[in-house]
Amino acid sequence: MRRRDFVALVAYALTAWPSTARTQGANTHKVGIILQGGSWYRMIEGLRDGLRKRGLAEGKQIVFDIRDMRGDPKAVEKAAKSTLATSVSLATKQATQNVPIVFIAGTDPIAVKLVDSIARPSGRLTGVEFRATDLTGKRLELLREIAPNIHRVATFYDPKNPSATEAVHEAQEATRNLGMILVERHVASVDGLKKTLQAFNSHEADALIAVSDAMVDSQIELLIEMATARKLPTMLYDPEAVMKGGLATYSPDYVEVGRIAAKYVARILAGAKPGDLPVEAVDKVLLVLNVKTARQIGLAVPESLLVRADTVIE
Repeated sequence: MRRRDFVALVAYALTAWPSTARTQGANTHKVGIILQGGSWYRMIEGLRDGLRKRGLAEGKQIVFDIRDMRGDPKAVEKAAKSTLATSVSLATKQATQNVPIVFIAGTDPIAVKLVDSIARPSGRLTGVEFRATDLTGKRLELLREIAPNIHRVATFYDPKNPSATEAVHEAQEATRNLGMILVERHVASVDGLKKTLQAFNSHEADALIAVSDAMVDSQIELLIEMATARKLPTMLYDPEAVMKGGLATYSPDYVEVGRIAAKYVARILAGAKPGDLPVEAVDKVLLVLNVKTARQIGLAVPESLLVRADTVIE
């Protein structure tokens, strides 16, 4: 087994590492992927497409070893060790020693100590950042534009998740500036989240905003179901979640993010060192609105927003 043949892809809910194991033939590389379910599968779509365009087709030149943590952060270390011999990105970094890792980070990778520098990461990690947390304030502005009468906005997150807490800090500042109140609900596990959602009273908030917490994202359909039943508008951070019934999102194109990550996986498999590959930022943002959901909860989306939207779901 040669180290360069195995790469890990980690994305705050997605981790991939090109592996040292040759499988199914001399020219086949193994790519281990750790993710927390939900929207992160859309990044794998982009990864497959990006690798295929570089002559690395799944099942031929590339074999994926995908481990879905299903929203359980505690399972990351075990999966990383077994697959080889930030939440997910950080855990994978701590659980491995020699494996090159390509991450997909929704927050500042320097702030959460994934890399030392954007231009020259210098370690065994590099990848893509799309700063989902930096969009939190804009999401709240859009939420207010969709539903002008909202005052209290709730969010559910694990306070031990650095990406989520950074987004919450952004939300706290934004709600103050907008004259709103942020209602925070701390959840440390999937079971805890389910119980909190079941007990949540519609009088506690006028709307919901999701922050970049992989564990919560893995249960996004439950959050959407609860919000719709209580007629609460939702601002999410994944277009797929809006297609499943959420009201709106303002987020990067996750499939495109995966395609960019493929470039790093391919270069590392070809012999490049992660520390020599600058982290790449994705700036394109999509506004997606679900008019059907708006009607269900008694909202009329302003025409000014509909004409600005990249996608409108009828």
